[in-house]
Amino acid sequence: MRSVPTSQVASAGQRPAVRDQNARKARRFIVGIAAIAALGGALFGYDTGVISGALPFMEAHFGLTSLGEGVITSALLIGAAFGSLIGGRMSDALGRRNALLWAGAVFIGGAVAVALSPTVPFMTVARFVLGLAVGSASVITPLYLSEVAPVHIRGRLVSFNSLMIVSGQLLAYLLNAVLAQWAAWRWMLGLAALPAVALFAGLFFLPDTPRWYISKGRQEDAARVLGRTLPAEDVAAELARIDHARCLEADARRGAWRELRTPWVRRLLLVGIGLAAVQQITGVNAVVYFAPKILASTGLGTGAAITATIAVGAVSVVATAIGMSLIDRVGRRPLLLCGLVGMTVALALLGASFHLPHSPAVSVLVLGLMVLYMAFMQATLNTGVWLLLAEMFPLRVRGLAMGAAVFVMWMVNFAVALVFPVLLDAAGASSTFWFFGAMCVLSWVFCRRYAPETKGLALEDLEHELRRAAGE
Repeated sequence: MRSVPTSQVASAGQRPAVRDQNARKARRFIVGIAAIAALGGALFGYDTGVISGALPFMEAHFGLTSLGEGVITSALLIGAAFGSLIGGRMSDALGRRNALLWAGAVFIGGAVAVALSPTVPFMTVARFVLGLAVGSASVITPLYLSEVAPVHIRGRLVSFNSLMIVSGQLLAYLLNAVLAQWAAWRWMLGLAALPAVALFAGLFFLPDTPRWYISKGRQEDAARVLGRTLPAEDVAAELARIDHARCLEADARRGAWRELRTPWVRRLLLVGIGLAAVQQITGVNAVVYFAPKILASTGLGTGAAITATIAVGAVSVVATAIGMSLIDRVGRRPLLLCGLVGMTVALALLGASFHLPHSPAVSVLVLGLMVLYMAFMQATLNTGVWLLLAEMFPLRVRGLAMGAAVFVMWMVNFAVALVFPVLLDAAGASSTFWFFGAMCVLSWVFCRRYAPETKGLALEDLEHELRRAAGE
């Protein structure tokens, strides 16, 4: 029998080891990118959630009226609406990484300015500026993650950003509870600067995405990044695929405005905007921003109300993870419809609970119903709407249509945050939550009639199905 040379045996034995070593390096590189970039999502969550614990102390410090509370809370959201509009354009011009660097710098400056604000007008402007970073990060972070991740883990990596948002809110609630003992509301707001510094510093060690490099004609840079996430033999094919897809999308964008004149596309855009409004008008951020105020209205002390809010954040994290695991098995429409039923029941009971006499038991009941509402919301509507907006639009108008829907989402969020404290004082908690319950019923009717089902369909096949559903 002919013997195999020792050198060939050694070489053959090394190949799997080399592949395993390269795979481990790729995983470490991707995990590092996810950990740093997703800090943008965590900051998004922290800066939207921290106001709930700071407001009771700011109310006493500045002598805020209900309208003043709404203005300070919603200033960040109007900033986020405009930040979401400029975030995509800035990432195209400067690069995904450099745009996130800009957002990180604004996060740092905004957090410090908010914490040191001497007056209400200064605070309002500072939170608007901070909102520009929040809105930009809400667009740029998932874009960065989706473009740098290999195809087989792209969905998980982008969904990880959603999980980081609710985790950031939970962190805000935890720190609020600790710092409430000393009424340290400025520290609550200012501590957001620490993860912002980590984001800003960490981004200097990360590359931009292959897609952006290719768009600027920097093929070698794109190949270098792909070489750190893919086997060497796959890099050339992936470069060609990205370049081809970029050319198709460039052609698509040039015809986007013209395409919106097509009746079925225009109808789909209106459905997307409606879904974005549904996500906000059903009351989620009234709970996120004002949970301590709601609990305090049942007779609970300020410190206890802020501590109890931790339960809302913890359930949001768990429910988001559950929703991510269910949505591909159950489908988008069934999840939306079941969630809206659960939210309606929780809000109806929540409104009724405010007719009971104040007592510790009633405070626990209100907290439990808020947690139940948030569990349904985060596991169904929040997860489902974001996914549908990313899937339902044809390629030719996807960027334009999703941008319009997200802008509407932030604007409705702004309106709810501005009006909720005033409505709570004028109409009472019971009527306010029944109003949100009625919005859930109308939203169920809207989703039952108009929300598309995209489960099990490749993005390339969706246009045909949506055309058929529209009767064209």
